[in-house]
Amino acid sequence: MKTSAPLERGRYQGMLQILSFNAHFYFLTAMFVVAVAGALFIGGLGKTMRVALVVAAVTALYWAIASLAASHWIYDRSPIYQWTWIGNLFENAPRRWANIHAGWDESTVALKALFPSSAGIVLDIFDPKAMTEPSIAKARKTSAGAPPALPADFRALPLPNCQLDAAFLIFAAHELRERADRVQFFGELRRVLTPNAHALLVEHMRDWKNFAAFGPGFMHFFSRPEWVEVIKNSGFEIEREFSMTPFVRIFLLRRPQ
Repeated sequence: MKTSAPLERGRYQGMLQILSFNAHFYFLTAMFVVAVAGALFIGGLGKTMRVALVVAAVTALYWAIASLAASHWIYDRSPIYQWTWIGNLFENAPRRWANIHAGWDESTVALKALFPSSAGIVLDIFDPKAMTEPSIAKARKTSAGAPPALPADFRALPLPNCQLDAAFLIFAAHELRERADRVQFFGELRRVLTPNAHALLVEHMRDWKNFAAFGPGFMHFFSRPEWVEVIKNSGFEIEREFSMTPFVRIFLLRRPQ
C-alpha cells in the first residue's frame, strides 16, 4: 500500500535517548575507567592486577562506545524509525488496530500517518511490579507528551473478541520478563484479532551481534528460538520474518482461522 513520508527526527535523537535512559550505566563506566587510570598512575600494583584492570577498563569502554554507535545506527540511521516499511507490509490498511507499548511510545503518530483512514487505539501494558528496570522508568517520564494511552492488563486486554485487524508491538514485548506472561499476552492478542489479522513484533535478539554491541545488556532481550516458541505456543503463525540492521528482528505474525 502507498505510505506517507517519514516523520522527521533529530540526527542523534535515538542515540541520545539511549544515553539518557541508561545514564547510570555510562556514568559508572566513566568512573570505573577513571579509577583504573588513577590506580595505574599511582602504581604499586602487580603485573597481573595491572593487566586485569586494563582489560576490564578497555572492555567496559568498548561496550559503552559500541552501544552508543549501534544505537545511532539502529534508531537514527536505519529505516526503522522512518516507518514507511510498516505500511509496505500491509496489502490493505487495517481498519482497526492497536499499538501496544509499556510506556515508551514513538510509533503511534507514525502509525496514524501511515493509516489515516483507520481507527487506532493505544494500550499501555506497563506493570510496575513486573517491569522494574530503571531505564523503563526514565523512558516513561520522557514520553509524557506521547499520544494518550489506555492502561491495560496484558493478561486481559480491554477489548472484545475479534476486534482488531492489526496489532503493533514495537520494542515492547520483551518487557514481559516471564515466558508464561508472554504466552498469556500473545494469547490475548490472538483473542482480540480477527481471523487472518496480523501482529507486528519488533525486537532485539539475544545473540552474539547484540552481545558485541551491548555487552551484558543483551540479556534484557530474548533469543529468536525463545520468540518462536512463544509465538507458536500462543497460536500464531510467522508469515514473514526479516532483520533490519544486524541487531533487530521483525516478525509479521498471522492469526490463523
